[in-house]
Amino acid sequence: MSPKDAQGDTSGTSSIESVDVKLEVIVIPVSDVGRAKAFYERLGWRLDQTPPGIIQFTPHGSGCSLQFDAELTAAAPGSASAYLIVSDLEAARNALISAGVEVGEIFHVSPDGPVAGLDPERRSYFSRATLRDPDGNTWLIQEITTRLPGRIEGGLTSFGSASDLASALRRAAAAHGEHEERTGERDDNWPDWYATYMVSEQSGATPPE
Repeated sequence: MSPKDAQGDTSGTSSIESVDVKLEVIVIPVSDVGRAKAFYERLGWRLDQTPPGIIQFTPHGSGCSLQFDAELTAAAPGSASAYLIVSDLEAARNALISAGVEVGEIFHVSPDGPVAGLDPERRSYFSRATLRDPDGNTWLIQEITTRLPGRIEGGLTSFGSASDLASALRRAAAAHGEHEERTGERDDNWPDWYATYMVSEQSGATPPE
């Protein structure tokens, strides 16, 4: 079947929704490649092997990488903006500051605009901090522990790193402690409870009580 025929195929055997596509690299504009390389090394990101002339870094636990080079994009240096997702914003910010990286103060969004400090209820998507590279490219660090429904396909659960898994286990342990207090008895089936809780966080389903 030719590509043109495939486009008109209505048999139901193929559709654009079934095409497996992975976002693996974004390109940011920088004015000084050496300076940018030193900055992203200080973040602790992995320096990947690439063709000559291209610099690529991958954040710990990320499936998407960052590339830059003087000729990869015609965009103005400092014009890029993207999100970095963490499971514990305070811990991530403290680690960056300890590495000598300047990070903005933590704030959370509200109906009245940005408010200083973590979200009082520690809700996912609400707490943030701003990080900028030497050119001014902006990274908004956002705390997410529970995903909105439909964000994880097929109800699958995965963790990008051991630290993300450890954070999820700590949240499950805290929630399970509250569960045992409510029931007034020890739950010997805690592994299944933990598993259900951790899957519900990522899938957006109702957590166990």
